Amino acid sequence: MPRLTVVLDAVAALREAADAPDADPTASATLAELAGADALQLGVCEELRPVGESDVRQVRRAASALELRMAPAPGLLKLALEVQPDRVVLASEASSGGGRAAPLDFRSWGTAIAPAARTLREAGIRVGALVTPELDAVKAAHAADLEAVDLYTGSVVDLPAAERAGAAETLGDAARLAAKLRLGVGLSGGLGFRSLGWLLPALPSVQRIAVGRAFAARALLVGIDRAIRDLRQAF
Repeated sequence: MPRLTVVLDAVAALREAADAPDADPTASATLAELAGADALQLGVCEELRPVGESDVRQVRRAASALELRMAPAPGLLKLALEVQPDRVVLASEASSGGGRAAPLDFRSWGTAIAPAARTLREAGIRVGALVTPELDAVKAAHAADLEAVDLYTGSVVDLPAAERAGAAETLGDAARLAAKLRLGVGLSGGLGFRSLGWLLPALPSVQRIAVGRAFAARALLVGIDRAIRDLRQAF
């Protein structure tokens, strides 16, 4: 069964949008882990909002398994080295801003990726990347000496039924190449209960699933414990 990573960015976004300090990523992390989440993930951008530095430090103290999703920027690299997450997922920030994730742009970040990955590994931190589900992106991750890829699913989760088979085939090709190159394989980006139902059967080699907004939406209705159990059943 794939490992479940719960992404807590939506909790921080709710806190900022609604001026609701009770929307606490640290408390959410503790409850999600108690309910059975295998890891917690926070996405940080250079402006440190909506997820702030204090969130990262507090969740690190509260969680037994923390992932940071971030660009390979010097300031964020410094934060990661100080906080010591268990894993870093290198990614770009979406053009809409607000801490939203986008697949790592290998052209824009160029020669910064491999040195950042090496620095993190030397500090004992595992390093992967959020990548487009394309063969060239998987090859670029391998060339940068990354350990894993999280295939970005944000562009396929809302496809009509007639287009799903083609999308699943493309994802499957990328996952098979990653496995051949001995890269770990995960899925991340807009995943929810409906999309997991048709994606996972087509991708039996996937080792990790990252779910964020769908988890937060479900937790608002049924609570964090039930939301985690419902996600587990979707696997």
